[in-house]
Amino acid sequence: MQDAADLEWLDLGDHRLEARWYGAGDGPVLVFLHEGLGCLDHWRDFPAALAQATGLRALVYSRRGYGRSDACELPRPLDYMQREGERELPRALSAAGVNEALLVGHSDGASIAIVYAGSAPLPGLRGLVLEAPHVFTEPSGLEAIARAREVYDHGDLRRRLLRYHGDNVDCAFRGWNEAWLDPGFKAWNIESYLPGIRVPVLVVQGLDDPYGTLKQVDAIAHQSGTPVAAELLPECGHSPHRDQRDETLAVMSGFIRGLLEG
Repeated sequence: MQDAADLEWLDLGDHRLEARWYGAGDGPVLVFLHEGLGCLDHWRDFPAALAQATGLRALVYSRRGYGRSDACELPRPLDYMQREGERELPRALSAAGVNEALLVGHSDGASIAIVYAGSAPLPGLRGLVLEAPHVFTEPSGLEAIARAREVYDHGDLRRRLLRYHGDNVDCAFRGWNEAWLDPGFKAWNIESYLPGIRVPVLVVQGLDDPYGTLKQVDAIAHQSGTPVAAELLPECGHSPHRDQRDETLAVMSGFIRGLLEG
């Protein structure tokens, strides 16, 4: 974990979330929403780099049950991403004093951004940057998640995640993994939120992502209520901001600068 000295805490009433700010400047805030096994520290230096490239401030926080944020009860409900997008994200933005935002979501975080934008977002929502998003389950993705459980239980995944989540490590992994592998989760689908999106969207998708195929990109592009730009990266897995960092930074910053100038 990084040094906790510069952390802030978002008080949502019944729980607190760790948060950190990067950069300076006016305009919308880049709000980073992490993946199902991620947290604030898991983004590493990418939020700071994107903030510098765009001249915007960035807010990164860990959802409940991740990083240093307060723990959550398990099992997570199967609609936890809908709950995050409709209830928790608006509360976090309010607690942080963010009135104008551009959401940068990765995996689960991208799905949460879709739910938020397609339901009742703040008038100040300016755009979505969706990295490896998913709007429905796919057999190949569920198989990859099942493999992750084996590595967590019998390999070194728990040890690697421990440095990011500390006491929350089992909460973070079990909350994500057990929800996705629940038989009832095969019916999970958030495509109904797509027509309600009214802000520009960028999708960044690795072509070697084991957790999602181009069917996710196609669904977002064809069903969203707004034009969608897509960047497909070869030789890239589930985390373009790590697997193809420079290309991802260039694509995201170019999209965001275009929004600011438009």
